[in-house]
Amino acid sequence: MITSATNPRIKQIRALARRKERDAAGLCVVEGIFHVGEALAAGDVAYLVQAPETLISPFGRDLVAAAEANGTPVYPVSAAVMGAIADKDNPQGLLAVAHTRHVALNSLGPASQPWLVALVAPQDPGNVGSILRAIDAVGASGLLLLDGGVDVYHPAAIRAAMGATFHRPVVAASFAEFAGWARAGGYRVYGTSAHGRADYRAAGYTPPLILLMGSERQGLTAEQTALCDELLRLPMRGRATSLNLAMATGIFLYAIHDALDQQGYFAARAS
Repeated sequence: MITSATNPRIKQIRALARRKERDAAGLCVVEGIFHVGEALAAGDVAYLVQAPETLISPFGRDLVAAAEANGTPVYPVSAAVMGAIADKDNPQGLLAVAHTRHVALNSLGPASQPWLVALVAPQDPGNVGSILRAIDAVGASGLLLLDGGVDVYHPAAIRAAMGATFHRPVVAASFAEFAGWARAGGYRVYGTSAHGRADYRAAGYTPPLILLMGSERQGLTAEQTALCDELLRLPMRGRATSLNLAMATGIFLYAIHDALDQQGYFAARAS
């Protein structure tokens, strides 16, 4: 059992809290029993760390046993060490170190990814994770992160995504790269703006499509707006002039979901 916070493996886990270390190692930390289970199901886990004293969940113990049976390394640590490396208060006694995925934009296309969301320079990791979770919930294809912003493997993003991080492709690209790729692929781009011409409920959503959300601070620039085939708006009846990025994206996603469902999109893909 590892009982020292200076153990090299423990030092590595603590270092992975920093994006620079995650990028260099190609690893991230996954905390929470459900999230660890999703990472294991995706086959992305490099190793597990468990605190036998505090891992009381039968599901969590089953995950450890199954991982050991499949040859995944499992390292027991003391409760004190788990407390030192856990990002959450009252840790559940299990975390994973998982491989990060680096997906190339050109590996995506309309045949396999007909419905995508693109975010311009998002700054809040919780928003990014929540949007990825919504993408998974509605059956969209994946997420594009344009012109920098937060890392999808930030601990807060992983927690908010509720496992979707390991089941949906996420691509980082510049807006210029994205614009050329989207046009070449025949994607229809739906932008969002308070000055949009069409109410989001009245738009004719036609796949392959991309929902393009502007930055949290300034929305879409003139260059980004010019790429859009349609510019959509959310009606704002009160004094609020905007919504949280994750909330707004979720509203748009379910509007698209309902429109595509009426077109028979999901039935066709299931057959």
